[in-house]
Amino acid sequence: MLEIALSREDVWPEQDWEALATRAATAAMERTPHGPLLTVTATVEISIRLTDDAEVQTLNAQYRQKDKPTNVLSFPMVQADLLDTIDQNSDANDTWGGEILLGDIVLAYETCVREAAEKGVSVDDHASHLIVHGTLHLLGYDHLDDREGDAMEAIEVDALTALGIANPYCLEED
Repeated sequence: MLEIALSREDVWPEQDWEALATRAATAAMERTPHGPLLTVTATVEISIRLTDDAEVQTLNAQYRQKDKPTNVLSFPMVQADLLDTIDQNSDANDTWGGEILLGDIVLAYETCVREAAEKGVSVDDHASHLIVHGTLHLLGYDHLDDREGDAMEAIEVDALTALGIANPYCLEED
C-alpha cells in the first residue's frame, strides 16, 4: 500500500496536494517493473515536501553542490536492486518490517510556478509531472545518458497521459 507523507509550506496554496501526489506517484510506479510495490502488504512510503526556492537551494547546495534552486529534488532511501526482491508473492512485512521508505521528494514553489507559466500549463499539472519524475528517481531511474533519459521520459509521458496531462516534452519543443 502506497502512503504519501506530505508536508506543505504556506507558500503553496491550500488544496488536496496529498491526493494529487498519490495519483502521480501511483501512475509512475504502475508503469515500471516496481508496480507490485503498490500491492505488497507493507506500507510503501514516499515523503513529499512542498517548500520554497530558498529551502531547495539549501538542499541542492548541501547534497548536490549546486548552489541554486531547482524544481525537484529526490532522495532515494532504498537501492533499486533491493526493490527488485519484492514482488506480489513476497511477504514484505517480514522482509521489510512492515514499512518500505522509498525516499523523499522536494518541490520548490517559485520554480514550479515559473516553469508552469513558461510551459503554459497549470501548477497542478506541472507539480504532478515533477512528482512522477521524482518517484521514478526513487525507483532507480535516471537521465544521466540519452538511453536512460529516453526510457525515463517515456515512462513519464505514459504516466502523465494516464493522468490526463499532456506530454510536457512536446510542449518544450514548441
